[in-house]
Amino acid sequence: MNHLAIAPLLLPLLAGILLLLIRHRGIFPRRLLSVAAVLGQIGLALLLTGALSGGDILVYHLGNWPAPFGIVLVADALAAWMLLATALLALFALLYACQGGDARGRHFHVLFQLQLFGLNGAFLTGDLFNLFVFFEVLLLASYGLILHGGGRARVRAGLHYVVLNLAGSALFLIAVGTLFGVFGTLNMADLARKVASTPPSELGLARAAGLLLFAVFALKAALLPLYLWLPAAYAHTSAPVAALFAIMTKVGVYAIVRVYSLIFGAEAGPLAHLIEPWLLPMALATLLVGMLGVLAATALRRQVAYLVIASVGSLLTAFALDSVAGIAAGLYYLPHSVFAAAALFLLADVIARRRGATADHLESAPAIAQAALLGGLFFVATMQMIGLPPLSGFLGKFLLLRAALAHPAAAWVMAAVLLGGLMGMIALARSGSVLFFRTLPAMDQEGRSDTPVPSPPTPLMKPLPFGTPGGEGSVLPVAAALVPVVGLLLLGLLMTIFAGPIQAHVASIAEQLSRPYLYVHAVLGVRP
Repeated sequence: MNHLAIAPLLLPLLAGILLLLIRHRGIFPRRLLSVAAVLGQIGLALLLTGALSGGDILVYHLGNWPAPFGIVLVADALAAWMLLATALLALFALLYACQGGDARGRHFHVLFQLQLFGLNGAFLTGDLFNLFVFFEVLLLASYGLILHGGGRARVRAGLHYVVLNLAGSALFLIAVGTLFGVFGTLNMADLARKVASTPPSELGLARAAGLLLFAVFALKAALLPLYLWLPAAYAHTSAPVAALFAIMTKVGVYAIVRVYSLIFGAEAGPLAHLIEPWLLPMALATLLVGMLGVLAATALRRQVAYLVIASVGSLLTAFALDSVAGIAAGLYYLPHSVFAAAALFLLADVIARRRGATADHLESAPAIAQAALLGGLFFVATMQMIGLPPLSGFLGKFLLLRAALAHPAAAWVMAAVLLGGLMGMIALARSGSVLFFRTLPAMDQEGRSDTPVPSPPTPLMKPLPFGTPGGEGSVLPVAAALVPVVGLLLLGLLMTIFAGPIQAHVASIAEQLSRPYLYVHAVLGVRP
């Protein structure tokens, strides 16, 4: 067996254990270990991507038990693509947290690594029950991360997040139990082999379980109408956590793509294309409702949270086209949307801290220091997010619209995507105007407002120790807070510069997904 398939699980798990053992030491060794672990995960993801670029699929049998009797990890090109996007995102979110925010709780870095362990496991697992297990691991870690730092609004939003996800977990167990009762297996490759020969007497039960599973994944992905937990949770948590959570909804999207292309795909007999009548209308509605939320939002971080919802709608629209070109467009758009949303969450935090009591509320306030730099970054980030040329968002939407030309609902897709882009452009242009142009004159010491002097810069973070275990050192300057933002924006720029090779790579992933028998053969050694 190739142990490379399990390495992305072992690294964050071992790092989390070591971080727990040194939790009483200074903050610096914890930061050093956590950053090193994430860099290692980037290296592993790159190694996996290279190893799987020829179309190979790595299968790891835990305990050397053969499938479907034992637990298997399956690393294919799609899993490697998700692992790479997650690790790159985690690096910049962690670098931002290391500027002081991580010191507000002793277990931040432990939870951060366990979150990555759950995410990586969800992408690599080869059976539905362990998908449930890894969902629970990443959710348990996210409960701690979302409350990191405390505060009434954060606790209230976190409570809603916890309750809804617990309900989703209960439904997940019911769906998984029903599928096991019908087919006697939860191995995804084995399910793909057996579902086509479902007895007529069991069709109703199997269909109900498949649709219930879709409802669970739709909740995780924040698909309409199951998105109401997301705006408050993402807007009120800390900035690095919100940035990392930009990938959380994509886990639900990944689960939909994996399960409904492999188990309930074209070769599933009477259960083929189980969610096709539902997915495209719900995706288009999610896109438009998300953009309406962006228009209606009165605070920048809530606006970015609604942009995450809209990006889920765009992603699932691409996957709902049920074609190789549509899946490839979605796979190109996925990391772009993650990096752009994360950059906006971090940038919104920097802007909010510079505006004093007004924070990120879309209200006029005195001009902030370094407004030109922050405004320029805001302009680039919003261009990237809403898909204006020539950046990666535009290329992703162009690929989506081109793939939609062959679909019967092409007119609806084009109208929704273009209208959503227009709504996003109007909303974010208004936000930029309020934040950087419609500013109030600053008052001098005598209360006069005839001199529009920019307000003095406020510290990015509270004076929390950055350097030595004993607490010596200083907080990084504001410019350092922009390094993760610039890094995430540069990832989007690299996706634009290398759009040709990336598009060819995601097209090969989409081609592999359209042939589920390759997955079944790799895991079981037989064709379905």
